[in-house]
Amino acid sequence: MSVSKTRQHLINVARELFATRGLETTTMNDIAVASQKGRRTLYTYFRSKEEVYAAVIASELERLSENLDQVAGSDLPPDEKIFSLIYTHLEQTKETVARNGSLKAEFFGNIADVERARRAFDMEEIFVLRRIISEGVQQGRFHVENVVLTADIIHYAIKGIEVPYILDRMGEGVGEEEAKVAVRALLRRALGVNNQP
Repeated sequence: MSVSKTRQHLINVARELFATRGLETTTMNDIAVASQKGRRTLYTYFRSKEEVYAAVIASELERLSENLDQVAGSDLPPDEKIFSLIYTHLEQTKETVARNGSLKAEFFGNIADVERARRAFDMEEIFVLRRIISEGVQQGRFHVENVVLTADIIHYAIKGIEVPYILDRMGEGVGEEEAKVAVRALLRRALGVNNQP
C-alpha cells in the first residue's frame, strides 16, 4: 500500500471509530488495531489523536470541495451556480455530519477545531464565489458594487445557516421547495440579477 493510501486508510478507519465510539473514547491504539497497521505505522503519520481528528475533518472538507468545484465548473447561469453551490454546501455538510454518527456532537462541541481545519476550504469557497460573481458581472447578468464583499457576505451567510440547516430548524413550517423559491428570490435580489441573458 502506498504512503498516501496508507494514510487515507488510517483516516477512514479513524472516522469510522470516531463516528461509532466518539472522539473521546477512541484511542490511538484503537485506531492502530482497527486499521491492522500497528501503532508504529499510525505514529509515522500522526503524532496524536487530535491530529488524526483534524485529518478526518480535512478529508471530509476535501470531499465537499470536490463537489463545489463540480458546481462551479457547470454550464449553469451564474445565479444558478451560486444557488446550487449554496445547497450543495448545506446538503453535503448535513450529510457529512449525519454520516459520521456521534461525530455530530463533536462537530458542535469542537467548533473551534472544525473552524481551524476548514480555513483553507473557506478561502477556496470564497474564491469560487468571487469568480462566479465576476462572471455574472462581466456577462451583464449581475449588478453588484463590490464583488469581493458580496462573495464574503454570501459565504458567511452560508456558514451562518449551517447549524440550523443541519438541525432542520430553518423556516419552521416551510416546505423545502417553498424555502428554495425564497432563497433563489433573495439571492437574485442581492445580486441584482438581470433576467436578460
